[in-house]
Amino acid sequence: MTEEERFVDFATVRTLLLDAEKRRKNLTYEQKAALQHAEWAASDARNGFKTDPKVFQDLKTALGEVETLSTLPHLAAKLAELMPLYSSDVKAVLASERKTISDDEISTVLEIVRQHIGFE
Repeated sequence: MTEEERFVDFATVRTLLLDAEKRRKNLTYEQKAALQHAEWAASDARNGFKTDPKVFQDLKTALGEVETLSTLPHLAAKLAELMPLYSSDVKAVLASERKTISDDEISTVLEIVRQHIGFE
């Protein structure tokens, strides 16, 4: 995977945009909008859990080991960023690609997410 193709979390996007703002002294309108969204999405205001780059990477890797997600790294990354706690959320992400997932794998995904975010 090249640098352009790597999956990153919102906290990393926020950091990259803040660094760009420091270097350039200003951002384009689109970059400002992306920064504002990344700041919100990386905070606990979005889903009750702040985005942490290490947790995202570990979670993405663990989710990539689930059989259905092993061939769909972009969906594993999306689930790692969303940190779903309900089966309907997992199904919605996979439905975007018209993929199905068994109830056992959904349970596995939810358990992996709970373990990585410390939600018991």
